[in-house]
Amino acid sequence: MKPSLLVFGMWVMMMVVVAMAVKGKTGDTTVDSSSSSWRIPRVVNIGALFTVDSVIGRSVKPAIEAAIDDVNSNPTVLAGTRLNLILHDTNCSGFLGTVEALQLMANDVVAAIGPQSSGIAHIISHVVNELHVPLLSFGATDPTLSALQFPFFVRTSQNDYFQMSAVADLVAYFDWQEVIAIFVDDDYGRNGITALGDALSKKRAKISYKASFAPGATQTDITELLVRVNLMESRVYVVHVNPDSGLEIFTAAKKLGMMTNGYVWITTDWLPAVLDSSEFLDPETTEQVQGVVSLRQHTSNSDAKKSFTTKWKGIKDKETSSFNSYALYAYDSVWLLAHSLDKFLKSGKRITFSYDSKLRDTNRSDLRLSALRIFNEGEQLLETVLATSFVGLTGEVKFDPDKNLIHPAYDVVNIGGAGLRTIGFWSNHSGLSVASPESLYTKASNHSAGNQHLYSIIWPGETSTKPRGWVFPNNGKPLRVAVPYRYSYKEVVTKDKSPQGVRGYCIEVFEAAVSLLPYPVPRKYVLFGDGQRNPSYNDLVNAVAEHKYDAAVGDVTIITNRTRIVDFTQPYMESGLVIVVAAKELKPKPWAFLKPFTVEMWVVTGGFFLFVGFVVWILEHRLNHEFLLIINSSYTASLTSILTVQQLSSHIEGIDSLISSNDPIGVQDGTFAYNYLIRELNIAESRIKPLKGEEEYENALQLGPKGGGVAAIVDELPYVELFMHLQQIHDKWLSSASCSTQNNDDVENSLSLNNFWGLFLICGVTCFISLGIFFCRMLCQYRRFNPDEEEAGHEIVEPDSASRSDRRSSRAINFKDLMDFYDKKEAEIKEMLRRNGRQASRDSYDHTDSPS
Repeated sequence: MKPSLLVFGMWVMMMVVVAMAVKGKTGDTTVDSSSSSWRIPRVVNIGALFTVDSVIGRSVKPAIEAAIDDVNSNPTVLAGTRLNLILHDTNCSGFLGTVEALQLMANDVVAAIGPQSSGIAHIISHVVNELHVPLLSFGATDPTLSALQFPFFVRTSQNDYFQMSAVADLVAYFDWQEVIAIFVDDDYGRNGITALGDALSKKRAKISYKASFAPGATQTDITELLVRVNLMESRVYVVHVNPDSGLEIFTAAKKLGMMTNGYVWITTDWLPAVLDSSEFLDPETTEQVQGVVSLRQHTSNSDAKKSFTTKWKGIKDKETSSFNSYALYAYDSVWLLAHSLDKFLKSGKRITFSYDSKLRDTNRSDLRLSALRIFNEGEQLLETVLATSFVGLTGEVKFDPDKNLIHPAYDVVNIGGAGLRTIGFWSNHSGLSVASPESLYTKASNHSAGNQHLYSIIWPGETSTKPRGWVFPNNGKPLRVAVPYRYSYKEVVTKDKSPQGVRGYCIEVFEAAVSLLPYPVPRKYVLFGDGQRNPSYNDLVNAVAEHKYDAAVGDVTIITNRTRIVDFTQPYMESGLVIVVAAKELKPKPWAFLKPFTVEMWVVTGGFFLFVGFVVWILEHRLNHEFLLIINSSYTASLTSILTVQQLSSHIEGIDSLISSNDPIGVQDGTFAYNYLIRELNIAESRIKPLKGEEEYENALQLGPKGGGVAAIVDELPYVELFMHLQQIHDKWLSSASCSTQNNDDVENSLSLNNFWGLFLICGVTCFISLGIFFCRMLCQYRRFNPDEEEAGHEIVEPDSASRSDRRSSRAINFKDLMDFYDKKEAEIKEMLRRNGRQASRDSYDHTDSPS
């Protein structure tokens, strides 16, 4: 019954409030839609909805009142019309805020300024949507309020979407990967942290834990919350709470020792709002927040702002607070409405209200909502507000198509010493920078990592060294590292009796990598498998993906399917599938020396041997008798290759011949080769035979396919190297540049005529040219040796037969002399030529001296 009574009481209170508002409503500020004449009103009612007794409310109230006074005293804006402010206190309650909003709407206000709470703004937005009254909020920063669901909601301050982008840029700037979000569990907190998660994901970071507390939580509740988050790994905390309760978090954190070296605290703009609102900071308060990095809505340092600061000194005497950025945005909200109304009225538009037929239907109830009237020109005034632009205390006030203020920017401040210190700025234009946003708007946008800069920061613990951002949690458990319990190849990884429990090549590599880290990594090795056979590595990877283990160390091959569910380190062993076959040694053959050349090659080589020998004998017999053929070297090289390399033979020459055969194939039990052969190479499953270890490998290869064994074994390279003794394999097979899979028949390794036809052609042409030159030279020498015969040949003129017979006999004698001349040595011919030359000289001399 209590909830029913409570609801009934709430509605009764609303009815009474509306009735009182209708009774006291003034009639000289507006006209009915039924009025036949219209004139510019002397007074226009505007409302204000916020919690007066709050950090923001104490600054906002005098700022709004000062803005109303300034507008009413300014003859250039709303000349002849005065703004009448109707203030209602929401008291930080959604229910009371709704009641106050209904009462305010009953006064026929043309617009309302506020509220400061996003939760209350969600509720009131439904009221103003129904009554067509623009709601200008200076403090409701919830990103979801910008949706089309709330068309009459206008945010006159910055959107938390941009603030969370600034926080994400801070996290990325310091290379942190995870943060813990501490927030109040209401619309403002939840939606803001959701925007933070989206912004962090764009920077490849994330929220590791969301720590929320209820509005109005006690100090004990907050302490218990911080105790939980302090047990976690991350040491980067983002605090997004209300200004009135935010300092309680740091009070508890200080008592828990969480404001010391190694911790990172980032707050949204609520903390500067608290600190800026106090004229004199309490030393105890500043001590609690030393080293905190925070954001503050950026406002330009203009002359108008400086004038307002001076004017504030006269206002604050009546109030208990200094002003913060929310006060400046509230002040500009009043002026935004004033400029919009001025344009609205000067354009000839009226301000009229009418009753809603849907609200009249509620007259049968006790709520009396029919007293509320709709602002007929509300949509037109809303359009005017969104189209208005001017320069206020906060800078240029202008809206983009998404109804957000242009040029969103924040100051990045660091609390240290006795106050706040600006260490940089963030803008949606260029990200983090030490230059003011106004100086960057004229330049091209640049969000590159190299363009992000901040001044030095004093972190908690009074250190300037950037915190690492995470530690091993106090309640953390050591990493559960899965290790395959192998049956074979225990050199890679296996069980051990040492305290570590495992040993092997993979374990030593992992331990060496861990030892290089600047921090300890508690770990516990857990064997995967029973040791009776090799475990399934697919099952091992799936177990890691399902978080049954934190990691796995071992000979786990990196394949595509596995990379989709887990991450791998860089490979530290060469991988790949290779084929192991049983090779038979060839028996020596007595005619192996004939194998380097084919029969055709032997015939041509023999013929050319005789021909070239004859030519060389002709050319060189008078000088020397030695010569060498190039073919001799080729023959020697080919024969050497045949006698040394061609010693092993196998009918399996590669993966293609293995696939085409029907012989059984061995694979190591538990490896991915089994599925690879079936799925990728389409080999029948019946042909594949799993083998446990080295002994089964050897037995299966020796037995062969006909004896119940296998024709070949397909396995990964590291295991094959272990099985076949790495050094022997490298010396015998891997020293050559490449391996051939061609047929091993004798014919393919014999050299044919095609390999040497060019050599024979060159040799033949050279021989004929050499012979021609030789015979020409010899004939020239012969004529010089026997010149009388040539002369005698010219003097013979007898035509008779006897003479011809003598001439043939002379030619025969000359050919014989020519052959005799050919047989003479080169030195003998040269000596005869010199002697004939001297004799010819004497004869010529004697002929010259004789009498005529």
